[in-house]
Amino acid sequence: MPVDAISLEVFKNLFAAVAEEMGVTLRRASFSPNIRERLDFSCAVFDAEARMIAQAAHIPVHLGSMPASVAAAVAEFEEFFPGDLVALNDPYRGGTHLPDITMISPIFAGGDLRYFVASRAHHADVGGMTPGSAPLSTELYQEGIIIPPVKLRLSGWMNDGAMDLIVANSRNPAERVGDLEAQMAAHRIGEERLLDMMVEHGVETTIEHAAALLDYSRRMTQAIIASIPDGVYRFSDAMEGDGQAEFEIPIQAQVEVRGEEMTVDFSGSAPQAPGNVNAVPAIVRSATWYCVRTLAEEDIPVNHGCFQPVDVITPAGSFLNPRFPAAVVVGNTETSQRIVDTVLGALAQALPELVPAASLGTMNNFAVGGFDGERQFVYYETLGGGHGASSQGDGLSGRHCHMTNTLNTPVEALEYSLPMRVLRYHLRDGSGGAGQHRGGDGITREYELLAPATITINSERRLRAPYGINGGEPGARGVNTIVCGGVAAIVGGKHSAHIQPGDRVIIETPGGGGWGGN
Repeated sequence: MPVDAISLEVFKNLFAAVAEEMGVTLRRASFSPNIRERLDFSCAVFDAEARMIAQAAHIPVHLGSMPASVAAAVAEFEEFFPGDLVALNDPYRGGTHLPDITMISPIFAGGDLRYFVASRAHHADVGGMTPGSAPLSTELYQEGIIIPPVKLRLSGWMNDGAMDLIVANSRNPAERVGDLEAQMAAHRIGEERLLDMMVEHGVETTIEHAAALLDYSRRMTQAIIASIPDGVYRFSDAMEGDGQAEFEIPIQAQVEVRGEEMTVDFSGSAPQAPGNVNAVPAIVRSATWYCVRTLAEEDIPVNHGCFQPVDVITPAGSFLNPRFPAAVVVGNTETSQRIVDTVLGALAQALPELVPAASLGTMNNFAVGGFDGERQFVYYETLGGGHGASSQGDGLSGRHCHMTNTLNTPVEALEYSLPMRVLRYHLRDGSGGAGQHRGGDGITREYELLAPATITINSERRLRAPYGINGGEPGARGVNTIVCGGVAAIVGGKHSAHIQPGDRVIIETPGGGGWGGN
């Protein structure tokens, strides 16, 4: 089959369908609300050289960083065999943060390695200082079990020792087994579908079209960059603390556009932080590539080709390229969002009519765990908020955005699974920034605990409001409140506490910035 526009479109959808069906399988087979309801997982297909060919429409921060995990697995093992499956979560070897466990499986045809399929799922607990594995940590060891690339399955045989070790480090071992087996089920589906493709269309034809897809995405990304006026654009923003103290942690981005190529240099950003906001380079690259892709007017296949025209510089020893064993658990969730705000702020100088105002700029992480008298429970979720307005109209309200593509957990699912009640859950009216187009509103969510528990909140935009653009007003800052014994206290953006039955946690998420003066 010759590679032409029609066949390329067919294979683009064939490869993407493999990743999508893997995701459907993972969701249906999973045990935890975090994966089953929030869809906190991602799936992708890679070629034999560990280049991403296709992804499902899952989570940007996972998918842009997953190639580093596949590359780490390939570098670790000199040889793969049919039936192998590698697991890892080490952020310094391609991971993002420890709760995100990545699996990679090789696909063989005609005796040769042809493809890999990969999945990444956020597991509600992998050990560490506090339930939910999102502590106010100062080193990686406090965040949970560290899994280097290890073959969880060897030629089809389970490595029961490795599986037992991972599960034993979770506060909810039965749930971990269920979610890990759900990932493995997704890989079996991915392998079957890719083998079916190669049988139906031929091995060489699938390989030729995979290579053509990479080239197509590269050329489309180059066209996007070429549409940006050449120049150097700078913007700075800051994190609001690292879980140890509240202080500004600057992010500086210099975006240089030269024809069809772009360099994004984060030199001048803050040095490595003592606390948990450090972000490994894979996350920084992922967030930067995401910003470039949002400029596309057409649906560009996200694959290795998209990444080639964009060079990302992260100085060693900065909090965007920390040295092991720096704490990194919310670098994945919070710092990634601020990187997006910073890069888009720079691009807005070149494309003021195209780039939106800042969205909520945080994933509003909430982790809780304890013992209800019969069982140990653990839960983790993120909350949406307001999107930034743009020249096209008002921002969306109560939605996740940018580096997270998850859902808000339904109240029914949460209350069914955990000793908790949700007393309030509604849009935070008026929290979007004013302007010619208003920013979207945030969310108010109030929880009541029915058993003693430890809670941890990791959030941002509690001190620095999401910025408006072109004269638009900033969105409202978020607010975290804990009510203990009937006494309400506003706490910082990053806070951990032991609370009792009847105590309440209220999270009010930020609104998006406005666009244009009134």
